[in-house]
Amino acid sequence: MNIQHTIVLAALVGMVPGGCKAPEVPAVEQTETVEALTPLPALSGTEHFTILTSGTEIGALSVDHSSGTTVIDYEYRNNGRGPTLAETIRLDAFGFPIAWDIEGATTFGNKVDETFVLEGSSASWTDSTGSDVTDLTSPAIYVAQNASPYSLWLYARILLADADRSAAVLPGGTLQIGEMEDIDVTGPAGPETVTAYALSGISQNPSYIILDADKAFVGFVTPRFSALRKGYESEDEALRARAVEYSAERFESIQAEVARNYEGPVRIANVRVFDPESEALTEPVSVVFEGNTISAIEASDTRADGETLIDGAGGTLVAGMYEMHGHLGQNSALLNIAAGVTSVRDMGNSNDVLAELIEKIESGRIAGPRIIRSGFIEGKSPFSSNNGELVSTQEEAIEAVRRYGNGDFHQIKIYNSMKGEWVPAMIEEARRLGLRVTGHVPAFSNADQMIAAGYDEMTHINQVMLGWVLEQGEDTRTLLRLTALKRLPKLDIQDPRVQATINAMATRGIAIDPTLAIHEALLRSRNGEVRAGVVDYIDHMPVAEQRGAKTAWSDVSAPGDDEAYYQAFDKILETVTAMREAGILLVPGTDMGGSFVYHRELELYQQVGMTAPEILAWATQGMADYVEQGDQLGSIEPGKFADFFLIPGDPTEDLKAIKTISMVVKDGTVYFPSEIYPSFGIKPFTEAPDVAMP
Repeated sequence: MNIQHTIVLAALVGMVPGGCKAPEVPAVEQTETVEALTPLPALSGTEHFTILTSGTEIGALSVDHSSGTTVIDYEYRNNGRGPTLAETIRLDAFGFPIAWDIEGATTFGNKVDETFVLEGSSASWTDSTGSDVTDLTSPAIYVAQNASPYSLWLYARILLADADRSAAVLPGGTLQIGEMEDIDVTGPAGPETVTAYALSGISQNPSYIILDADKAFVGFVTPRFSALRKGYESEDEALRARAVEYSAERFESIQAEVARNYEGPVRIANVRVFDPESEALTEPVSVVFEGNTISAIEASDTRADGETLIDGAGGTLVAGMYEMHGHLGQNSALLNIAAGVTSVRDMGNSNDVLAELIEKIESGRIAGPRIIRSGFIEGKSPFSSNNGELVSTQEEAIEAVRRYGNGDFHQIKIYNSMKGEWVPAMIEEARRLGLRVTGHVPAFSNADQMIAAGYDEMTHINQVMLGWVLEQGEDTRTLLRLTALKRLPKLDIQDPRVQATINAMATRGIAIDPTLAIHEALLRSRNGEVRAGVVDYIDHMPVAEQRGAKTAWSDVSAPGDDEAYYQAFDKILETVTAMREAGILLVPGTDMGGSFVYHRELELYQQVGMTAPEILAWATQGMADYVEQGDQLGSIEPGKFADFFLIPGDPTEDLKAIKTISMVVKDGTVYFPSEIYPSFGIKPFTEAPDVAMP
């Protein structure tokens, strides 16, 4: 599914700061009056932008101001999916939206019918979360939930005309803009200097936009995605590299503030340690580490001279967990650490971007988990995921496998547009190089064929189950691989075809990475309802994330679809339960960035028959053993790396206890999540433990 690689999070949610349509929306605090605002020039003419991912053109954005209103068409397709949006916007003399209509569909098909109207001081709006109205006492910018990248410039021009470059927004929050740097580029008229700005304040991370000397919109950039004005496409790679650096500088600054590397031994006193072997907690002890290595586990009341003492206050110490389906970037790296996820198996990425991220983490420049790399290989087609290695022939596919055999990669991952008939030769080469093989089921193939070809692991439960419900010739390079899941409720798990697949996996020792949390979000999220997977933490999130938590992913408007999608998740749970009972190894991963979602991923396995202690042992020592790191990681023992986290509660009694983390140690560096979360606009969940210096 590769949610992070479809750009849906980067280009639709994280990119566009949003508010939260909720009764507790804060009152507008902006103090300036309309008379104090600066009138802005009326917009005119047309503008055209190219949408790119990792340098590949995937769509377009066109803007027409000629009618006196701003009309926008925005569409892209990456990995066989993407948004289609049509916007009509009316602005007042100061650039504030007074009417905004957005129609179309989001990346996964949820219909968009968003409206905003300002009449006098009365502002009313309807988005995917519902409707609301408020009476403004001072100006505020409406921030659309499903806007195109062009909206960022509309917000920016208002902020740049404001004395303090900030403004209250609707439905809630405050938006700020800050100048990053001037950049020399070559545009359609030749060399020129543009300026990069950061928009921030109501989402977890800033959005970076580029303006020309006249403050006109040149584009929006992330490390992988860009929307650039026609004529600037040649600057895509350089501008995305600047976005990487801006993000790195931000996280480097956070790292300098929150990372603690104590001199000498560090003792965590009065804690009970979770033991994966016994799946139980020890009696109260002290855990001592020095540098990046655990040196001792001793009586709780012991203390030696020269030690830093951290009071565990009777809490539980758990080894760092493994997120086994990540697509890691700088934004998610630190949040995974704060969530106790100290190791991530990256399942496909821009190879250069990931290599740079690993270097930054290993050098200590930014915080992040240990990364296990998968070599992504995709076939070239109109539906390709523009990532990793793209190949056009079997020979090119085999060569791609060889390039991943340099010792930096744990396995290869095969993707949707690959031709199934090429897979056996790819697997043969991978075996020769000592690489494992996992992946999606290539289009027009089925799981049984990939099992027979020699996959070591199947990626996503839907990739297996589609083989039981698709008709011959149906194309899973499109959204069909998701929408066809509404056929699952009619599936009989005792069907001989189903049992044959499960038995083949069990007999051959093939694991599965089901990614339950993403399927829950896809199948059970509904507009206006906070989905089950986020209820425990969403009130702590910035308003943009709160808004997104009340938005459906799929279009369930057709008769019967609502119930079919909802029941499909029950069938997924039934299937994963049957796989577990057959002895198939399950692998916990999210494909949603890990962090808070990873906690939900683990929680869901209780619904397939696993106990809380069993899940903890599986997510720590079990996965460390699976990726051949069990001698160094996975449990809290002398001689192993100091990767673990502290929680006040007992996760063997209630797995939800892992959602309240007071301290994380990764490779001997100590982090307190209560100090990390405010940088993301997140309200901390618990206080840091007391620390006594020697």
